[in-house]
Amino acid sequence: MSKRALLLMLVLWMLYTASAFGQGTPLRIWYNQSAATWEETLPLGNGRLGMMPDGGIYREKVVLNDITLWSGAPQDANNYEAYKHLPEIRRLISEGKNDEAQKLIDQSFICRGEGSGGAQWGCFQVLGDLRLDFTYNGEGKQQSVEVQKYYRGLSIDKALASCSYSLNGVKYKREYFTSFGDDVSLIRLTADKPGQLNFTVSLTRPERSVTLVADGMLEMSGQLDNGTDGKGMRYLAKVRPVLKNGSLVTGNDFLRVENADEVLLIISAATDFRNLSFEKKVQDEINKTLNKSYENQLKQHVAKFRKLFNRLYLSIGSTNADSLPTNIRINRFHDDPRSDAGLPVLFYQFGRYLSISSTRVGLLPPNLQGLWANQIRTPWNGDYHLDVNVQMNHWPVEAANLSELNLPLADLVKGLVPQGQKTAKAYYNAGGWVAHVITNVWGFTEPGESASWGITKAGSGWLCNNLWMHYAYTLDKNYLKSIYPVIKGSAQFYSSMLVKDKKTGWLVTSPSSSPENTFYLPNGKTASVCAGPAIDNQIVRELFTNVIEASRLLATDESFRKQLQEKMPHLPPVGQLAADGRLMEWMDDYKETDPQHRHISHLYGLYPASLITPDETPELAEACRKSLNVRGDDGPSWSIAYKLLFWARLRDGNRAFKLYRELMKPTIRTDINYSAGGGVYPNLLSAGPPFQIDGNFGGTAGIGEMLLQSHAGYIDLLPAIPDEWKAGGEVKGMKAEGGFTVGFKWKNGKITSYTITSPLKRKVKVKVNGLVRQVTSSL
Repeated sequence: MSKRALLLMLVLWMLYTASAFGQGTPLRIWYNQSAATWEETLPLGNGRLGMMPDGGIYREKVVLNDITLWSGAPQDANNYEAYKHLPEIRRLISEGKNDEAQKLIDQSFICRGEGSGGAQWGCFQVLGDLRLDFTYNGEGKQQSVEVQKYYRGLSIDKALASCSYSLNGVKYKREYFTSFGDDVSLIRLTADKPGQLNFTVSLTRPERSVTLVADGMLEMSGQLDNGTDGKGMRYLAKVRPVLKNGSLVTGNDFLRVENADEVLLIISAATDFRNLSFEKKVQDEINKTLNKSYENQLKQHVAKFRKLFNRLYLSIGSTNADSLPTNIRINRFHDDPRSDAGLPVLFYQFGRYLSISSTRVGLLPPNLQGLWANQIRTPWNGDYHLDVNVQMNHWPVEAANLSELNLPLADLVKGLVPQGQKTAKAYYNAGGWVAHVITNVWGFTEPGESASWGITKAGSGWLCNNLWMHYAYTLDKNYLKSIYPVIKGSAQFYSSMLVKDKKTGWLVTSPSSSPENTFYLPNGKTASVCAGPAIDNQIVRELFTNVIEASRLLATDESFRKQLQEKMPHLPPVGQLAADGRLMEWMDDYKETDPQHRHISHLYGLYPASLITPDETPELAEACRKSLNVRGDDGPSWSIAYKLLFWARLRDGNRAFKLYRELMKPTIRTDINYSAGGGVYPNLLSAGPPFQIDGNFGGTAGIGEMLLQSHAGYIDLLPAIPDEWKAGGEVKGMKAEGGFTVGFKWKNGKITSYTITSPLKRKVKVKVNGLVRQVTSSL
């Protein structure tokens, strides 16, 4: 293809990707009272800065975040003597002495030091709390008064939150947004009568912070613990009030606004993560904001946000339930899903909103809590778990027409390679690179601190699936070139560490485990460590296939391609059937210690991979169905969302919808949960509990899979539509593999019209109302 044709293709691709469809109906989360807990506040973010206001009347707490704010520091926790124990570990596993192998791993084959429990590992942390303490003319601060017409809401198609209320005959209003224009957070406070705004502004943090007033601004700064000398990441936050009339009184660590008509609070913050001039950036952003009117700021913010958000339109049925507060809608929907056809649309678009708000090209991918945390010690460190969670965070972005939001994850994975190469040598004397179960912004790749979960090595190969999917949806060869060394390095690791299983002759990983699960040995003892768990076998097969294809497309590494091709026939099959017809999780038909375990890793081949489909492997698809029935429908929200996706791939829309309904179970639980639980908080954020954003993203991906699938060699419209959605609906701007953009309408469960576009006209297979046909895409 000529350079001119390539340029034309790129321009057309950008035009189609940027198509704007505007939702047309209100997309908002709203309440008639202030938030009583953090899990009721409204999440705002511009990919770097986060803000969650509670809308309090006498005291408002606005929790602030910066996605780069991490404690800890880079470390080398590799045990460089570990590989010497590898032959003995493998011998014990091959002899069925898995429990003894596990003991040896705990002694000699885990990371050095405290691992993820130590200060050097670090965690994602809250930036701080902005507090606004209000007094009202004519009454004392603590006097109980009747507040009228209270409203608090988030317009997710504008990324704009607000609250308003009337008190003593005055209407007060606040608007909040983290700007996609200038890189600041803004809060505008107004009253409909002059001189009515009186409040104190303070900025605090639970630890390692100093707050002072300088040049009419609040400044909070500090340095986090790095786990060694205490001199970790530095940060700075400033709050600059801009008053219309009234006066500003300054204290040592607070500001007092008196008798103002209108106030704009400009909040700027940054860390020294990859930015040594962060202090200058904080002030520069404030200066830029001061040179623009609030109206222009808001206009620019909404326009830039909508360039991403308005790429996709979704409508299912009709509903007037938006007239009810969101917490009431959630309760009603869980009791009677037919009462509110619009809530799944809101949840889906909220998931897209969260993706746009919690990551940005050139920065970090969303962590376990996306961008939003309210603690110093976030649950599970707020880090990146590689045995499903960070991957799930990215499952919706390609189909949801937010493809570039996969790029921060690709950058994170590229950063793991140097340390992952050391880990591959230290533990397996292998080439390439590997990462195990957990990582952080510091590039940790070592095994976890316990063999029961920490020896899982599917993480790096699983990440390569996410990287590959960006190419599968965009066909961007420049991107493929950029990730090829990463996926090749991962394939090199697995290729060089595979060993021959004595019983079957297959090439398998050893030692390994099926993420976080445990089984009974024939002697009644339990173990997690094994050889060749199903997830490893499936990931290795998929990875080798992708690397072979990438090598062919890029016309490179022919000899390595042949090596992988020669090994492919010797890999274990995609799946084996247990005596009861289920898909086996391990190479031996072990009995699980927990048949309803939250992880369902052995079904990786069904989703996110396309190794198991009802068309091509019906026997394995049926085995997956049986496995899911035994696993049950409960669990943390991320697990419920994963099961939703499995049932969608099995084309069982009603069962998938049952899981979605379970995902939408109202809860206010915040305890750490590992089994039954799930649900959503009043602000629609997903509960593990506690808050884990992967449930939101997994549920978003699940709704997309119910409406459109494209992994099996054709575009399938309404592959898993539930009875509740059959009445009618419309999709515009959804993406399919191969660089296609799809729109369609349906009525009574049948497609009535559809369009498929692409940057260049191409033939594509599409399944419409049960029939597969070949069509040519339009421009």
